Amino acid sequence: MDLRTRMRRLAEQVRMHRHRYYVLDAPVLSDAEYDALERELRALEAAHPDLADPNSPTRRVGAPPLEAFEKGRHAVPMLSLDNAYAEPELRAWEAKWRKLVPDAEPRYAGELKVDGLSLSLRYEERELVEALTRGDGETGERVTENARTIADIPLRLPEDAPSRLTVRGEAFLSRRRWEELNRERDARGEPRFANPRNAASGTLKLLDSREVAARGLSFLPWQAVWDEAWPPPAQTDQATAMALLEGWGFGRMPAHDAGTLEDMLRFIATQAGARLRLPFDTDGVVIKVLDFDLQQRLGATDRVPRWAIAYKYPALQATTTVLGITWQVGRSGKLTPVAELEAVEVAGSTVRRATLHNADELARLGLKVGHRVFIEKGGEVIPKVVSLVPGEGGRDLPAPEIPAACPECGGVVGKAEEEEVAIRCLNPECPAKLAARLLHFGGRAALDLEGMGEALVEQLVASGRFAQPWEVFGLLADPHAGLAFLAGLERMAEKSARNVLEALEAARRKPLARWLHALGIPMVGVRTAELLAEAYPSLEALWAAEESKLQAVEEVGPKVAAALRAFAALHPDLPARLAALGVAPAPPEARDRGGLPLSGEVAVVTGTLPTLSREEAEALLKRLGAKVTGSVSAKTTVLVAGEKAGSKLGKAEALGIPVRDEAWLRGQGT
Repeated sequence: MDLRTRMRRLAEQVRMHRHRYYVLDAPVLSDAEYDALERELRALEAAHPDLADPNSPTRRVGAPPLEAFEKGRHAVPMLSLDNAYAEPELRAWEAKWRKLVPDAEPRYAGELKVDGLSLSLRYEERELVEALTRGDGETGERVTENARTIADIPLRLPEDAPSRLTVRGEAFLSRRRWEELNRERDARGEPRFANPRNAASGTLKLLDSREVAARGLSFLPWQAVWDEAWPPPAQTDQATAMALLEGWGFGRMPAHDAGTLEDMLRFIATQAGARLRLPFDTDGVVIKVLDFDLQQRLGATDRVPRWAIAYKYPALQATTTVLGITWQVGRSGKLTPVAELEAVEVAGSTVRRATLHNADELARLGLKVGHRVFIEKGGEVIPKVVSLVPGEGGRDLPAPEIPAACPECGGVVGKAEEEEVAIRCLNPECPAKLAARLLHFGGRAALDLEGMGEALVEQLVASGRFAQPWEVFGLLADPHAGLAFLAGLERMAEKSARNVLEALEAARRKPLARWLHALGIPMVGVRTAELLAEAYPSLEALWAAEESKLQAVEEVGPKVAAALRAFAALHPDLPARLAALGVAPAPPEARDRGGLPLSGEVAVVTGTLPTLSREEAEALLKRLGAKVTGSVSAKTTVLVAGEKAGSKLGKAEALGIPVRDEAWLRGQGT
């Protein structure tokens, strides 16, 4: 294929995918795949300007507006942004603009890039008079009535705001609301939204504003465009402008920073993980020259401002083809369908498999081998299939089979409880159950046994020496024999075998809470294990506890207590068996909290904090002397709340419990 033909075909692909993305709201590529097409076209046009089409889609922003809406012209073009994917590209961008204004100090504002639909809001006499989508950058769709339904958009600005102002930002759907909408669409037999961004775009372009109001969109601003008749106050820059907008009733980006490029790089690194805990989707960080005057001096090309750039994180969503469907058996016997995929890059790693959760989910998706699908990583460790690519549902492909027997042992499968969705292997001797239990037993949140990975676990199960996870501690009874056994396994050198034995020896006296979680007792997670260990400082005491007594432990209800008693009844001699194996779990440390800043406080954490995860916040509270619980009650003395705090905040306010933020919590440790 000659170069001119390649460029023409790339341009056609970019136009088509832009139309599907911006107009039809039915993309068939992930953002990363689309970006790769456009970047290749831009690179070819830059290298061969004589072959570039003057009407190339790279010369425009977005796509033309829908005919169903009135059109409105942006007073100031609503440009797109250049993208960067690595640190060298950011440094090259800085070097480029500094050549234009070598006397300028390079300081920036950094803000999360919300994955939604861009809106431009125009206020006259402090009243909202117009809302335009980006459209093609020059002309957008007038969606004013729809914008008025968004609770985060003030309909009138306060008296200290300018009488004329344009505010630009992102309309989006929270992940929780997106999931609710998809459940509603499932019930109506309608196709799912592939992601919150598609759902937000489709919502804002509905012709019935009453339906828009029911969808529950949100809005966050990212730019104030000041009218010439009312210039911004002296010393106003991007950061202070966002603070002003917050004072006038707009929301504020939960994570933002200001400083040098080095500060921005640290902010980008911090948000790479923290953004996954936010209630909405983000796909990067936008870095803007901080000073407004410098922004004006730098100006823009016909496509992008020179003073801003978007750093894009590795894609959390991609499209690929389902090559097959297999079934995995978990430690409780649950059979989980797994999509075997054509390899694709997602969030910086190659993905070949994605969970489908259960047979009901498989049926809901209508998934068949050969379908193209959207897969997503997000906050999940294991990628999941989100939806079919639009148009795939009508293809005549073979339907997947639901197993009539366990794929691992051939045992009977069924539902443990009548109302349960999952099907399970009912064979108590299924080797796949033991393998999954061993992996959990040695996992990081449990006993953290070095070397206890899938390869070793498969061989331990295949050896037939172990019927229960804790029996691996029998390898320590005769260290020489244990070493010989492990070293004789495939890909297990003597050094690796010694490391496993040392990890087992160290685990004998690990905290009781870790042991309780490691045992795999149904419904006993990390937090419940900690509370049980505080109430019953030995395994013997816990095994002897009556069900009614167990329910007196905070956060242990009837179901958890019943699960505990059932597990103890199944393994009545476990405390004695562990003692015979030399296992002596350490009881919780008796800590003197009297001199700590939050001694005597009973704290609950809720919502999304700006920088701390819930686990990090709870750990800090404990270090400061507080007792941390998972639910608000009359015993709670303080609630640490972030964005989207939900019902716990309402309950705390009703009970008169003080509500604090992350800044307060950090201040207690200084």
